[in-house]
Amino acid sequence: MALSLSSCAPSAHVQGQHNVLRTRHRSFAKPYLCFLKDQPLRASLGLRQLNLHPVSRTRANDSRKVPLRVISSSSGAILREVLSPQERMKIDTSGDRSFYSNPRIVTHVDDHFLAQLTELYRERIPADGAVLDLCSSWISHLPQEVDYKQVVGHGMNAAELMKNKQLSEFFVRDLNAEPNLAQFGDQTFDAVTCCVSVQYLQYPEKVFAELYRVLKPGGVVIISFSNRMFYQKAISAWRDGSGYSHAQLVKQYFGCVSGFTGPEVVTEVGVKPDNSLLGKLKKLVTRSANDPFYGVVAYRNFKAVYE
Repeated sequence: MALSLSSCAPSAHVQGQHNVLRTRHRSFAKPYLCFLKDQPLRASLGLRQLNLHPVSRTRANDSRKVPLRVISSSSGAILREVLSPQERMKIDTSGDRSFYSNPRIVTHVDDHFLAQLTELYRERIPADGAVLDLCSSWISHLPQEVDYKQVVGHGMNAAELMKNKQLSEFFVRDLNAEPNLAQFGDQTFDAVTCCVSVQYLQYPEKVFAELYRVLKPGGVVIISFSNRMFYQKAISAWRDGSGYSHAQLVKQYFGCVSGFTGPEVVTEVGVKPDNSLLGKLKKLVTRSANDPFYGVVAYRNFKAVYE
């Protein structure tokens, strides 16, 4: 499978970087500007990184101070914090490992959602690629007919992961307690997927920085979600939001890490766009009758086109 860059890819990359820069300058309060001292601009231009001190923030549901560093070098720089301590909080403050200790051999969204997700994977993930399936379970929803070089599963329940026939290997980790992928080297994967689980991440800035680190240049991250969740385990910033606000929040997760392309929101896959009045009515009826599909897609550095 040959790899080529789309003729529009460089401009898309530049546009994505400009979007990050504009968001960066709009969102920073003065204390952040004083602290960073042009670090985001230096990072975006590939210049030598400065040594920075950690920013102490309060962990959600905990009075202790934990460092949330401005990560640089291979991890991609965390340019800003998206969530406040209050927005990271959950109703159920018990340990996540305890909550997920019993296997759930079920799908949490309907077949219409899953069909679109599988088609999106088919379109965006290279057939011979290495894939990291984050927050996985007993099934990964990757197309069955495609042979991948490697599929690594991450999850919270080993019994569920052992039933997943698409995984080459798996590991169990609570990303809210250990928001890292330290066992993987830089630029390991061609794609990272995360299906209906992003709403549970309390430290998405750190996790998305790690996703950037383990992705190869041109690698893709596909975050999918609907309107379903374990309400008591979803973070405050997510719980009572709309599909639109959820998509904007995930876009901010990508935007807070230097190096990702501008994120794309996908609500239909494998369907020819129909902007007529009848077409819009059909779309509304379809989305109302099924679990609404949302995918937010971004790439490390540039969007690769596989031929």
